[in-house]
Amino acid sequence: MEERACLQRKAHGFTLIELLLALVIVAVLASLAFSSYASYVSKAYNAAAIADILSIEGCIERYYTTAWNFPPDLATAGCTGNDPWGNPYKYLNIQTAKSDPSALGKVRKDRSLHPLSSDYDLYSMGADGRSAPALTAQVSRDDIVRARNGEFVDLAVNY
Repeated sequence: MEERACLQRKAHGFTLIELLLALVIVAVLASLAFSSYASYVSKAYNAAAIADILSIEGCIERYYTTAWNFPPDLATAGCTGNDPWGNPYKYLNIQTAKSDPSALGKVRKDRSLHPLSSDYDLYSMGADGRSAPALTAQVSRDDIVRARNGEFVDLAVNY
């Protein structure tokens, strides 16, 4: 009889160590899943920004074929919208910037401090929403940039 009561007490619950072990396993699996999910979301946002920049580039090219010059801003070309992080895309007509010394300092530059493009700058400020003219700046590393007159559209860190 006593043996039966002892077996019944053991079958009623888990020990504290068993519960803690199960909790640790769940926490490890959750942390792995979250980091994988965050990486996937980041890649998806970058891909969406690249696709948007290519679409805006096409819009600017259509404007150029009708007006024979690049638009002064994206709204004039009919290209408005925000990047996946909620910030507006940045555009600078380099031809008009050459006549304005304050705007000329805003032209994006590579590691050698040469302009990324000769026609216009088009980029997203990335996840942090901050940017600097030089791609070597820490705040510019997550920017999605258009360079070499459209031959390169990707993360600034990959340029």
